[in-house]
Order: sequence, then structure tokens, then C-alpha cells
Amino acid sequence: MTIEELKRLINTGEKVDIEFKKSHDKLNRDLYETVCSFSNRDGGHIFLGIVDETREICGINPDKIDKMKKEFTTAINNSKKINPPMYLVPEDYEIDGKKIIYIYVPKGTQVRRVNGRIFDRTYEGDIDITDNAELVYKLYARKQNTYFVNKVYSNLGLEFLDFDVIRRAKKLALARVDNHAWTNMDEEEILRSSGLILTDPDTGKEGITLAAILLFGKDSTIMSVLPQYKTDAIYRVKNMDRYDDREVVITNLIDSFRLLMDFGKKHLNDVFVTEGDQSISARDKILREVVSNILVHRDYSNGYTAQFVIERDKLYTKNSNLPHGHGELQLNKFDPFPKNPLISKVFREVGYADELGSGMRNANKYTKLYSGGTPIFVEDDIFEIVIPIEAVAELQVGGSGTQDGTQDGTRNGTQDGTQNGAWNGTQQRNGTQDGTQNGTQDGTQQRIMELILENPKITRREMARRLNVSLRTLQRILNKMPTVNYEGTGINGHWQIDRDL
Repeated sequence: MTIEELKRLINTGEKVDIEFKKSHDKLNRDLYETVCSFSNRDGGHIFLGIVDETREICGINPDKIDKMKKEFTTAINNSKKINPPMYLVPEDYEIDGKKIIYIYVPKGTQVRRVNGRIFDRTYEGDIDITDNAELVYKLYARKQNTYFVNKVYSNLGLEFLDFDVIRRAKKLALARVDNHAWTNMDEEEILRSSGLILTDPDTGKEGITLAAILLFGKDSTIMSVLPQYKTDAIYRVKNMDRYDDREVVITNLIDSFRLLMDFGKKHLNDVFVTEGDQSISARDKILREVVSNILVHRDYSNGYTAQFVIERDKLYTKNSNLPHGHGELQLNKFDPFPKNPLISKVFREVGYADELGSGMRNANKYTKLYSGGTPIFVEDDIFEIVIPIEAVAELQVGGSGTQDGTQDGTRNGTQDGTQNGAWNGTQQRNGTQDGTQNGTQDGTQQRIMELILENPKITRREMARRLNVSLRTLQRILNKMPTVNYEGTGINGHWQIDRDL
């Protein structure tokens, strides 16, 4: 900051982002309240050694400057004084032969307290809003614009991320869009273009963000920065006291999406319906919306364990939330707002989500086609989605544990069209056969493309297992996908996707 710039700020006088304090021999007691309020609002400039009423530069005792700077720095780094603590650098200048101290306070990414109290900034000065629930709520709502997942970890390098996951995400994006913006980018460029490498406004240091770690981090990295992170997937039909099947998902969001989708497909009957002139999987459409919602729009600052639960008559999800309202949402009155926009952006790029607000509309549309019911969305500290499914979606768990024929119910078991005690994805409620339709379904073909992009050398048997279909059904699907071919023979070959066809 130059002397001319300092003078220009001083001449504007005190306002919402400028504060003067006399502080001739010692720091004003209310200085930290101003630091707190500036951080909680939009940042600001503090001048020590200036009379607030007249803008007169009275100056600071030169013999006290070093002591005052040290005292200030120590206090703002003390979590018992200011929480979360801050890293600010007070600077001393000489103007018109008098010493002043200048402190710049950036806009904070979190709500701050001083001595346990919350202060906000207005044109009237620093206001204690601790006991005003409405103002505190509005402050937290404002802070959502800086987002918890934008927290910067400047001490963690790119080696704490899994570059294989970034490369898989890139393949998914390129498979969806020709000449995608990521086409010629390396891993670091993709992170930077997606806003996943930022500068910490409190320290001025650059680093990967929590969003980057959640999306692409190694499992050990995720657990080190967010040990409470997990999604609990539960299938509960027979054993209502506990569960019939369960999977605890604690990996990156890209793989979490796939794991939760597979869990849902494993336990929900696949009812195909007609949309326009195409037959689609209503089940997969619903799963895509609820899975992306529970991963993308979660409040990751909260330790609440997200839940993905399938029961006999409903599928429901629960996740922590920073609500903008309370109660059941109405589709015709719903006003969507971004919660973790950078995570949302990456999910849109790889095809796991659409534009903001489309999830609720799609879930409503496909639930009616799937089960004839209407989904429920509840906005509160815990966001809840309830999808009524009734008997149409029921699939029993249990059986002999074999992998190729009749009842298996195990995670690795495949289903080749024989009876397994419930509707198993090859028969609709009305008794018509839809197993032969699978090859024409966009959802199944998209999943095959994803599996090939993940591992071009994947075997047909492994692919069939992951899709929960028989080898015969898989081959029928592949026969109707002219852009997918197997190049070479045996284990030396690989799958090739020809986008020019």
C-alpha cells in the first residue's frame, strides 16, 4: 500500500469497511471487535493513530509500535481470543511526520467470534449480534457464498490427490462432449480451471481446496482432513432392526457416485418406461438424482453421517444441510440455490448431474413413471428425500450365494433372468419381459461406457457382474452399441470407443 493510497482511504472517512482508532500508546480494547466484524462482513481497513471524528492523524508513540504490533499478532492467533484464529500482518507507515499502523482484514471464509461473541459490521460500526438469532442465521447464510468446501489446504501438495481419478473424470467428460475444454489440459490445469486450487484469503497462501480433496483425494487424505466423512448405504427389507445389506462409502466423490449407484441398482427392480420414442430406465434416472444430491449438496462442515436407505416401500436419503428455509419443498415454489458450486460443476462436466434445480424436477417426473408416487423433499438442518417405491422395486437379499444363475443376493452375484424370489430386473410388474430391452437403454449403455473408460481392459464377465446382468444379456447390449468394439484378442486386447460413428 502506497502513502498516496493510504491518504485516499483516510480522506474518505469511516464507513462500513474503514475504521479509525486513536491508539496512541496502546491498542484500543474494541479493536478485535472491529477485526471480527470486518471478517464476518466484507473485509476492511483499520488505521491506528487517527482520530475517528476529524480524520486527524494524531500518530502513535514510536516507542510503542513494535509492542503494539506484537500484541496484536499474538492475540489474533489465539483461538481463545478470536475463533477461528487469523493471520494478519500490521504494517507501520509515516505520514506527514507521524507514525500510524495499517491493518487490512480480508473477508473471512467462516463466521468468527471474539471472546465468544459474534460481531457484524454496519455503517453504524461494530454490532454484537450474538443474541439475535435472525441476524446470526443471515450471517451464516451469507458465509455460504464462500463455502466450507473452498477451505484451502496450503500445506498439502498435489501428491495428496489421486491423479488416476482425475484422469477417469477427464475421460468421462471427453466422452460426453467433443472438443471439451479439458481435452488438452493436464491434471493440474483441470484443477485450476475448475477452481479447485485457490489462495487462502486469511494467509495469502495457495493450495488445494477441500472440494478438490473430496472429489479427487486419496482415501487417506480425505480421512485426514475430514474424518467424519462417510455415506452409509443400507438395504433393509427383511431385518428391519438392522439391515440385510450395507456398504459404508468413504472414498472420493467420483467413485462414491458409482458405488452408490451400483448399490441402488443391485437392490431395485429396473422398470423401463417410454419417454418420447425411447425406452429408458426410470430407476437409473431416479438414482442419479438422489445420489448426486446427497454427494453434491451436503454440508461437509457437519459430522452427520449421510444415509442412503432402501426399504420395502421407499428409498430415502438424509444429509446435513445449511437450510434456506424449513419444511416440505413444493415443486412449483421451489427456488434453488447453490451449496457447493465447484463440486456441482465437476459433476456436471462428467455427466453425473445437470443444471441447478433440475434434480427435484427429474426425481418428481421419474418417480411418477416408476412407482406412480410423488417424492417428498424436506428442507431443514437435515435434508431428506423420500422416494415411494412400493413392491415395484423390491428385490430380496439372500439365497445360495452363487454367481451365475439362481438366487444369490450377494454383492458379487449376477442375475441371468431366473427367479430369485422377487422382481429381479428382467420382469416388470405387468409380467412383460424387459430383459431383451436392456441393450436399447441409454442408462445401461452409459454405464458400459463408464466402465470401459475406467478400465479399457475390463472383461465381459466383470462388466456383467458390475451391471448385474448375465453374459448373454451383456452381449445383446454390446451388439447394439456400434461405437464400442473389442480390439485384439484375449487378455492382450482392449475396448475401444469410436466417437466418429
